[in-house]
Amino acid sequence: MLVKVYGSAVFGVEATTITVEVNIDQGIAYHLVGLPDNAIKESSYRISAALKNNGFKLPGKKITINMAPADMRKEGSAYDLTIAMGILSASNQIQAKDLGQYIIMGELSLDGSLQPIRGALPIAIKAREEGFKGFLLPKQNAKEAAVVDDLDVYQVENIKEVIDFFQGNSDLKPLKIDTRKEFYEKLDFPDFDFSDVKGQETIKRCMEIAAAGGHNIILIGPPGSGKTMLAKRLPSILPPMSLQEALETTKIHSVVGKLRENVGLMSQRPFRSPHHTISDVALVGGGSYPQPGEISLSHNGVLFLDELPEFKRSALEVMRQPLEDREVTISRAKFTVTYPSSFMLVASMNPSPSGYFADSDQAVTSSPYEMQRYLSKISGPLLDRIDLHIEVQPVPFEKLSDERNGEASNVIRERVTKAREIQTLRFKESDKVHYNAQMNVKQIRKYCDLDEPSKKLLKTAMESLNLSARAYDRILKVSRTISDLEGSESISPDHIAEAIQYRSLDREGWLG
Repeated sequence: MLVKVYGSAVFGVEATTITVEVNIDQGIAYHLVGLPDNAIKESSYRISAALKNNGFKLPGKKITINMAPADMRKEGSAYDLTIAMGILSASNQIQAKDLGQYIIMGELSLDGSLQPIRGALPIAIKAREEGFKGFLLPKQNAKEAAVVDDLDVYQVENIKEVIDFFQGNSDLKPLKIDTRKEFYEKLDFPDFDFSDVKGQETIKRCMEIAAAGGHNIILIGPPGSGKTMLAKRLPSILPPMSLQEALETTKIHSVVGKLRENVGLMSQRPFRSPHHTISDVALVGGGSYPQPGEISLSHNGVLFLDELPEFKRSALEVMRQPLEDREVTISRAKFTVTYPSSFMLVASMNPSPSGYFADSDQAVTSSPYEMQRYLSKISGPLLDRIDLHIEVQPVPFEKLSDERNGEASNVIRERVTKAREIQTLRFKESDKVHYNAQMNVKQIRKYCDLDEPSKKLLKTAMESLNLSARAYDRILKVSRTISDLEGSESISPDHIAEAIQYRSLDREGWLG
């Protein structure tokens, strides 16, 4: 007897429906075809034990299982439940007429209980698109899938519940979630707050500009000056995620299996801080079985690279294209996959191997040559893609000992959110541009029009600092953000001047 059951494979951040065809015939054999990986090939042992421990059996006949499309590589243990239900139905151990109307996924334990799977959200989205009636999956992933409207999502804990459901012996009800209500009720911000930061008012201003326009930023300063402390607090002043951003971000984390159990949509912007020993593939994504990297896990959030010069140069260089295009394309001989990677890059570094500036009062200091050699570990093209360069000086004792709290994150966030709302209105006709840092050349020319005094000031800066065309565009973008924070429709010379001062690494003589 031939039975068709449906599962799903995640490729990139999108799902593809997999038809599991189970045919039982005369003879004794077990054939599993359709490019399964080792985890799927081993499923027969898990399925056999799970069925036996729940009062069923693996029939002693010729079992042929095909996973179509047969030319697509399938991986993971999430097909255990799909194959098991196909075998039970094809061997007439259960009567399940509606089996083909549902997507069924789950990893089986030997006692028949279910383990969580990856990619539940994109699978649910695809199931709704293709008109499936429902989706049965492990309880741990149910909330994640239930955010998809117009699809019945059933949370199950073991194979017996699934069998009873299809035989009509169960009162299993679909999980219902008011996605919008739950998302806005659980909207959350990090515990870190800018009120904890003593002094550093200039740096806070710079961070506020970066958050308002989605600009990349690099902090340069000696150990203990507060670079990491400031970077960790940046997400607390970013605007709350929209529902669409939460769906995009959750989908990526779902594919990698990074979501916490019983979590629907992510309510906080991601903050990723990989160690400097990270490999190229782990940073940008890819591998034999392609997976999103850290830059995609930071989508709609912050990627913090501490001690930037210590990262492998090759790892940093592969970020250049994603920083420009806001997506990363992994190309191999047999496939091409694209992951979204619209993130804010926050980098920090010491000015030299010793950790201090050339004019520092510290006992250990560095020469301008040592500083230049240390900085040269980061390529010019990568630095060009960072909008804001800022020097961070140690906080004096007077400010460290001041018991008064600084400005709180929620106050700064209100100003940032207002500036973002201006930008949302400005770019409402564009699908890919939502804030100033994403502007292309055409939009820069349209929205960053300068008066004569501003043009003259920028021309002088370009010539004296020997800035590149990319740095020119960066200054205009930052100027536009500064004017948005002030609620100004036009860019003034003051806005240009402030934006220029945030290009520390372009200034001659900053090394001392």
